[in-house]
Amino acid sequence: MNKLTHFLHAYSDWIKHVLVPLGPWGMLALAAVDGSFLGMPLDAIFVYYVYTDRSRFLLYVLLGAVGSTLGSIVIYIIGYTGGEVLLRKRLSPERFEKIHESFDRHEFWALMFPAMLPPPAPFKIFVLAAAAFEMSLGHFLLAIFAGRFSRFLIEALLTLWFGPQIVTLTVNLFAHHFSWILLAGVAILIGWLIWRREKRRRRAIIADGQERPPLGDSN
Repeated sequence: MNKLTHFLHAYSDWIKHVLVPLGPWGMLALAAVDGSFLGMPLDAIFVYYVYTDRSRFLLYVLLGAVGSTLGSIVIYIIGYTGGEVLLRKRLSPERFEKIHESFDRHEFWALMFPAMLPPPAPFKIFVLAAAAFEMSLGHFLLAIFAGRFSRFLIEALLTLWFGPQIVTLTVNLFAHHFSWILLAGVAILIGWLIWRREKRRRRAIIADGQERPPLGDSN
């Protein structure tokens, strides 16, 4: 029996007495708790909601994303008031500078991309860093919401198409091969940013060429 089944059996009474009375709002509450410093087995709980209430899977995706975003405000406040000190204590100088540089270049993607990743991605480190490096609250909330919405939507679709076991397999894959997957994701992101910049440059060249008057035109 797979790990997800064991989890659902072990926590069935807890889910029945705590989550069921809350209805869909239970997903919002648990995601908010998980978004703060209090980690929860959020993926398995989210899969449970989606698998047992398929017709409202988009609602759970939305509530999970909103809850995670709201919960992250707690870390944002802590990070904004003294996050750099905490980061320097937990990270090596090289790691700290690397994260700082990533936020200087593309702060939105530097936060959104980690928000999409399942455990063991150190998501809260990036949330703390975003606040410590003074990312605006609006961009902060938007990046987390976009990342979490994408993550939950992918998990929901995988659950509906292949069953809850596929999410367990995916989480295990990330747990055992996180470094390689992260490198591949970063490479894809860098490639996409380069392609986007090159596309904009070509458009600018074309627009500049169209604005110039033809040779020999004295008017």
